[in-house]
Amino acid sequence: MKNLIIGYSPCPNDTFIFYALTHARIDCGDLRFRERLEDVETLNRLALGAELDITKISYHAFGHLRRHYRLLSSGSALGRRCGPLLIAAEADNPKSLRGKKIAIPGRLTTAFLLLQLYDKSLAENTVEMPFNEIVKAVAERKVDAGLIIHESRFTYSGFGLVSLLDLGRWWEGETGLPIPLGGILVRQSIGTELINQIERLVELSVSYALEHPDEPEAYIKKHSQELDDSVIRRHIGLYVNKFTVNLGYEGREAIKELLSRAEKLEIIPKASLAKPGLYE
Repeated sequence: MKNLIIGYSPCPNDTFIFYALTHARIDCGDLRFRERLEDVETLNRLALGAELDITKISYHAFGHLRRHYRLLSSGSALGRRCGPLLIAAEADNPKSLRGKKIAIPGRLTTAFLLLQLYDKSLAENTVEMPFNEIVKAVAERKVDAGLIIHESRFTYSGFGLVSLLDLGRWWEGETGLPIPLGGILVRQSIGTELINQIERLVELSVSYALEHPDEPEAYIKKHSQELDDSVIRRHIGLYVNKFTVNLGYEGREAIKELLSRAEKLEIIPKASLAKPGLYE
């Protein structure tokens, strides 16, 4: 029996898709998976230290991890109309925020990478905080604006806040591609055979969740920052889709484009996208 720890966030889309894997709802053979739930930026930092064999990460962080981790074809969060939002207390042109304090959910998040790709000058005065604290910080005028992800995109308007920029829409307009937010990595050092086995099991876990959508409900609510049923359903519906089952050609192209643009601006180190094991 081989025990593996898998890191992912407490957000509804992650607890939904990994429920079957960590609760013995699918046949995992001689493998057993135990979850470690952390904020996505914490997971990014843990991956930099190679502390987890399997982990959810932001695609921005993947740009720093490509030589030691393999990206799985299943379990990712990609899609359309699901990107991070730049919010503030009052409507204005996002360019007006240059030099002002913007709260971000982490420097290795894809949200922060997209902000830099849109306008690098907006990243000059940022403060990091847990994603679930950003809306409140903006509402209380502790910061001038906030970059929000996850459930926050469904709740910020209830605080009287407005969206100044939808970075997902911007990305789609620029590239025509879905926005790649987060993926699942496995340390290459554990070997190709085991990685391939894990990849098959992750896809089975995703498929199980889609076929039994009500079964993980208690597990999701136990860990979610937002307990409202409608918000949880909208969250899962937005971030769990065909790309979660399998990246496919379009998903892989989106990831390559994101990393290529980040390389050109020297936000991430250059690496060969053709290197075996990165996308296969």
